[in-house]
Amino acid sequence: MSTLLLKLAGPLQSWGAQSRFPRRDTRHEPTKSAVIGLIAAAQGRRRSDPIEDLLDLRFAVRIDQPGVLLRDFHTAHNLKGESMPLSERFYLSDAVFIAAIEADRVVLDGIAGSLLSPAFPLFLGRRSCVPSGKLVLGVVDDDLVTALRQHPWEAATWFQRHKNNRDAAEIQLELIRDGLVGDPPHLARETVRDRPLSFSPELRQYGWRDVVHDEHVVVHNPAFVSDQTTAPVVGLHDPMALL
Repeated sequence: MSTLLLKLAGPLQSWGAQSRFPRRDTRHEPTKSAVIGLIAAAQGRRRSDPIEDLLDLRFAVRIDQPGVLLRDFHTAHNLKGESMPLSERFYLSDAVFIAAIEADRVVLDGIAGSLLSPAFPLFLGRRSCVPSGKLVLGVVDDDLVTALRQHPWEAATWFQRHKNNRDAAEIQLELIRDGLVGDPPHLARETVRDRPLSFSPELRQYGWRDVVHDEHVVVHNPAFVSDQTTAPVVGLHDPMALL
């Protein structure tokens, strides 16, 4: 099997899996249903088109930069001009995730080609959340867990150089993936309503899927400096440098 790696990064992201009525929450990691919707939009599928062929794609995500939770108060009017109830919408700001999709190489090459030249605009959970930077990182001939363990850290440079990170030669990143039969019992598991059955506006349907919070992935920290007392961290802002 092969794995397609995607970098999900942008000013705002929102990954709701249980949002109802005036409160629209976000999970702390991308949902499989949203990424399948991203692929379907890139392929030019309408919301009413079938998506059964995408449901068997194995999915995992690595949290490279968790971001900051933001809350927005949202107002709207209906077609009659009447005010709708005030709603709360939650977003992740400045987050970076690496999503992995496992399937046959031919299937993934086709998906990657669609994402590089999408038929419809792409967004990260909501239409207001546009991706930034390079979305498609490439296809590798490894399973999705191995691919996520071997791929370098994709956090922003300023985040890598943050005081909480720069003193560590290696960084532990959280990995969330599809649950499998035979997974070790010590792994944290949850069931979420995140299996898209229909994206049709008239009848949106979602089923349940098992999600496993796997052991942390250890990656190299490129901002690490072995001797902090003698070697300054390159790139940090020094307001006194010109003096």
